[in-house]
Amino acid sequence: MHAGRLAELLGRWSSGSEPLYLKLAARLEGLVERGEIPADGRLPTERALAAELAVSRNTAVAAYDVLRDRGLVERRRGSGTFVRRPPRPGRGVVAEFNPMFLHLLDPVPDLIDLTCAAPPQPAYLAEVVAEAAVGDFGIGYHPSGIPALRQAIADHYAAQGVPTDPAQIVVTSGAQQAISLLAQLFLRPGDAVAAEELTYPGALDAFRGGGARILGVPLTADGVSVPHLAEVVGGAKLVYLVPAFQNPTGSVLPPHAARRVVALCESHGVPLVDDHVLADLTLDGPRPAPLARHGSGVISVGSLSKLIWGGVRIGWVRADPRTAADLARLKAVADLGTDVVAQAIGVALFARLGRLRAERQAELRARRDQVVRDLRAALPSWEFRTPPGGQTLWIRLPGADSRRFAQFALRYGVALLEGTSLAAHESSGEHIRVPFTLPPEALSEAVRRLRKAWDDYPGANDAGLALSGAAATGEGDRHATFPAERDDESAGRESPVRPGREHLR
Repeated sequence: MHAGRLAELLGRWSSGSEPLYLKLAARLEGLVERGEIPADGRLPTERALAAELAVSRNTAVAAYDVLRDRGLVERRRGSGTFVRRPPRPGRGVVAEFNPMFLHLLDPVPDLIDLTCAAPPQPAYLAEVVAEAAVGDFGIGYHPSGIPALRQAIADHYAAQGVPTDPAQIVVTSGAQQAISLLAQLFLRPGDAVAAEELTYPGALDAFRGGGARILGVPLTADGVSVPHLAEVVGGAKLVYLVPAFQNPTGSVLPPHAARRVVALCESHGVPLVDDHVLADLTLDGPRPAPLARHGSGVISVGSLSKLIWGGVRIGWVRADPRTAADLARLKAVADLGTDVVAQAIGVALFARLGRLRAERQAELRARRDQVVRDLRAALPSWEFRTPPGGQTLWIRLPGADSRRFAQFALRYGVALLEGTSLAAHESSGEHIRVPFTLPPEALSEAVRRLRKAWDDYPGANDAGLALSGAAATGEGDRHATFPAERDDESAGRESPVRPGREHLR
């Protein structure tokens, strides 16, 4: 097993007060017991694992010694260290690991979590819940969604210049389910999906989970590179883009480029999915228009999770009536329909959406400006641009492997999402994504801890630091995205990423 993959599986192993080697041994033992490290699988060398985890080689050696003493591994002279204990029988394949969701599965006390960009529960939620009109919903199964919510979502699009009939709307349990249903509908094992080289990790998981190949398309400072998309779209069964405050770079696809993208997909007969979840989080300038304004065949994905709260599991798909009907059938098989009480709350939220949006934008704008000031002052070598919307910063750590630094930062009480977690391929090894969704005092403390971790990190500011994975072979950040820029630098430059590289995980 490659050291980088094992580091991903280990997750937040270094949190806590025990000696590092004991914490590492305990987490490795859990992976062996669950079968996530296969029986008779070869572990990485102590030196490689130590480098990946930013610990001393002695720590890795001591952890392996603990596993050997417990009969879990054996050392074979000249061959390495191998797992001895087989996994428990009757277990399926473990899903691809996604560190973005680790905090949900493995919470750690006193840890400032910067991996998942999501708002806290709003103070007004109890008031909205009390006012939600829970009427007569029959037996409660509504695979397409309750009529009142579908109408509210249709009106939401009409207000943006996209006339919509409620029959075009399917309500889902968040945008994640919407993307998963679209993957089920349009993709078969071996099919290709064209997506930005850097994108929402949950979408990558959904596509890979169905056996699809990802065609990573380079990004520019203005969003997806249309010329590079044109080179690969003919070989794709689906195109998935985040054109509004792109996750993670924060770029916005200009209207002229949006029209070209829509026309390109229509000319090839390839469905285009517009993930528009972040569009309501405009902090500077106008709200980006949905791609559906430029073509009737665009499939739009939306959600209340980022604007309101992730606990209200209300997402949706806007599509042509036939596609919507097909998605409703898949939705019926998945769960018979989203919780109708949550949908009733969604109707109440849409009734006051204008005011809630303005309040959320003001809150995020203040937090963005604060964290930008703090980072510029505390960590001036870190490179990033101030995004015009969304909820995250895309930061380049000069000369450092972000995956290793993320492991190191855990010991200072901060959990980071490294760039490779958002990459269609093994790229962006020097980048991290930092959200500004936490309360102001937590953001300030996070910057303070990151400054301390960076000051102590052995590889900080060392341009010669060896990078792991693809970066170690010279295939790292030069295949990632457009160069990080200061706010006063020119925009619009394209990355030298080679288009159309395919990868199946």
